Amino acid sequence: MSLRPLLGAASCAALLLLGAATAAPSAVAAPAEYVTVDPKGRIAADGTVTLTGTYRCAGGTGPVFVSSSVNQSTPNVNYGIGGTAAVCDGAEHRWENSGKAPKDALKAGAAKVEATLMELRGSGILVIPVPHAVSHHDVTLAAAA
Repeated sequence: MSLRPLLGAASCAALLLLGAATAAPSAVAAPAEYVTVDPKGRIAADGTVTLTGTYRCAGGTGPVFVSSSVNQSTPNVNYGIGGTAAVCDGAEHRWENSGKAPKDALKAGAAKVEATLMELRGSGILVIPVPHAVSHHDVTLAAAA
């Protein structure tokens, strides 16, 4: 019995599987999830800090928020600067958070900002935070006019 017909059928099957394997990922790939921070933030005379940026998320089963924190002179002390509800539809969106740190904790100048895209997913009676994206950025806090 000749092996030639079997080898031809096996080669054809291998090519079909290879074609399906290379085509499938692009057809089902979800959009990338990310969060960015604009390089310039604002700090008002009363100490209110406003940070902005963009985000993209693909969805979740619970509410999703963009939170941000800022650090300036004390290495391990971050001050939370608000939170914004996120729309997770795969499109890019803008976010803006404002908040106050303790008196005189922040001033105009260089700062480090952490932005987090976080889902609050229900699991029985618990709510579990599930991060979608986290980023760290160097920003300049400018005195608001």
